[in-house]
Amino acid sequence: MLDIDLNALELAKPKSENDSASFRQVSYGKLITPRQHLFLFSAEEWEYFLEEWGTFQKSKYHLVTRLGGANDFGVDVACFYTDNGFSGSWENYQCKYYKGDPLAPGTAIPEIGKLLWHVYNGNLTKPIKYYFFSPKDCGPSLKKLLLNSDKLKDKLLEEWDGWCSKSITATKEISLEGDFKKFVLCFDFSIFKYKPVNEVVEEYRETPYYSIRFGGGLKERPAPLKPPEVFQNNEARYIEQLHNAYADSKGIKQQDFQIDCFPDLTKHFVRQRESFYFAESLRTFARDSVPLGTFEELQNDMFDGVIDTAEDDYENGLIKLKAVLSVSKSVPLDSNGLFETIRVKDRYGICHQLANDDKLKWLEDDE
Repeated sequence: MLDIDLNALELAKPKSENDSASFRQVSYGKLITPRQHLFLFSAEEWEYFLEEWGTFQKSKYHLVTRLGGANDFGVDVACFYTDNGFSGSWENYQCKYYKGDPLAPGTAIPEIGKLLWHVYNGNLTKPIKYYFFSPKDCGPSLKKLLLNSDKLKDKLLEEWDGWCSKSITATKEISLEGDFKKFVLCFDFSIFKYKPVNEVVEEYRETPYYSIRFGGGLKERPAPLKPPEVFQNNEARYIEQLHNAYADSKGIKQQDFQIDCFPDLTKHFVRQRESFYFAESLRTFARDSVPLGTFEELQNDMFDGVIDTAEDDYENGLIKLKAVLSVSKSVPLDSNGLFETIRVKDRYGICHQLANDDKLKWLEDDE
């Protein structure tokens, strides 16, 4: 028998035993980083990711389009500065999908060779910049070449016969000789760069797709807009509805109602405008933070939650308005991706947005 003190080898308590558990941890476990997510993508998901990332690029370019596939001339995602297409200034992003190893010279240089051939033949113009990136980034050997344009050119010349000559077209072998070789020797290889994955992820963070692809919650919501002193055109109808409901509560004809004559209603009116602008701020936040249609689904859920209350009979329009706003606080909205950012004023404001579109009316005969 071995003479070992087993008590001395007893495992210590796990470090996590002293940590409290949040709802998110219990529900989803440990979140993996966006970069780790990229390693798990399928080829199809990688293509979707590129298209979504392209929505950010549109803020810098006139047009962004994906051309990857057969006869793409070595262009994957083309970003044009003008509406002249390849006749104007443009940049190329070569987005190679490799789950195994980082991008290596043996993969990148044939792509460069393809671009050189098609630029030489006039199929497209020379891009201002040509970027490589892939899920596992560029390997050290390729990075060194992309950081030294002279060595990159030398490597292409050295490996042309083995790496490039048979990969440019499926119909013939392209030799590096004559005028084409002169063209390559004079070509500015400094346009070839690499795009670090972390930089791509940070750019992708600015798209409305980040939260649904990588999770981790929404980014911080900016402070809501303050209502301007002068009424805006985009709030005319809900304000009209409010004033008509106020007039109804006071037994005054709509055309004779003046809000300044009623201090109690003035305070109420100010709060409603604040709520409307809260919801308008949420609409803007949604546009930049979640996929298109998410905010509209929120409005639909609110409408479904309050419409039965809105269709009841009331003594006057103000009582109806307050009843609808009251029930809006308990409408379940937790299935919507914006739920964690919604405040009470957003709920009130969404009701006013619905009134602005005449989907809710505080007086049935209000036209």
